Amino acid sequence: MARPSVSIVIPTLNEEKNIGVLIKEIRRILEGREFDIIVVDGESADNTVKVAKRMGAKVLFDKIGKGSALIRGLKAAKGDIVVSMDADLSHEPRELVLLIAGVEAGYDICMGSRFISGGKTEDMTLLRRFGNWVFVSMVNLIFGAHYTDMCYGYRSFRKGVFQRLGLKEEGFGIETEINIKAVKRHLNTIEIPSTEKMRNAGEGKLRTFHDGYVILRTILANV
Repeated sequence: MARPSVSIVIPTLNEEKNIGVLIKEIRRILEGREFDIIVVDGESADNTVKVAKRMGAKVLFDKIGKGSALIRGLKAAKGDIVVSMDADLSHEPRELVLLIAGVEAGYDICMGSRFISGGKTEDMTLLRRFGNWVFVSMVNLIFGAHYTDMCYGYRSFRKGVFQRLGLKEEGFGIETEINIKAVKRHLNTIEIPSTEKMRNAGEGKLRTFHDGYVILRTILANV
């Protein structure tokens, strides 16, 4: 029996120095199975698109925001299992094996967590760590969930789950919206330990207070 095919969705914006390394590592990890890589670019000013195409990725474009780009990529994905990950090399490609295994074991969504046993983060200030804890606590209390992490984009999805979520968030509230709607749609989810590394190169896109407001707004909009 053939193993499920996999689609990797990666939103990008000026990740020229990272995307080639990431795609090469994904190809090494997934060698021997059917997979494709979808890069959704926010109109990068550098050579991100050129490098991604040279490495064999399918490139789409969406300049609205991270959430919008992710939704576009998920819509285009044809794999039996779809994985979302960041382009900055903060996500460990070797963890793809565990994320894929979670869906193969029967879960609808498998979510990386930095805050369960075996997980950690090397790229979080105390302020961001506190904010994440507040948002996790809010979602768990309001929606009866049991999450340990919230604002983290390393996840895998069973084919067809994306349509059931009905995602709308165009920015950094997308992960929070996924968590909330997974509970409201009674999806079968699991968290697996994940190590978040420091960004490899380039500038991060997260704006702590602005994006914190976006996440809070996302929570309240879904009550």
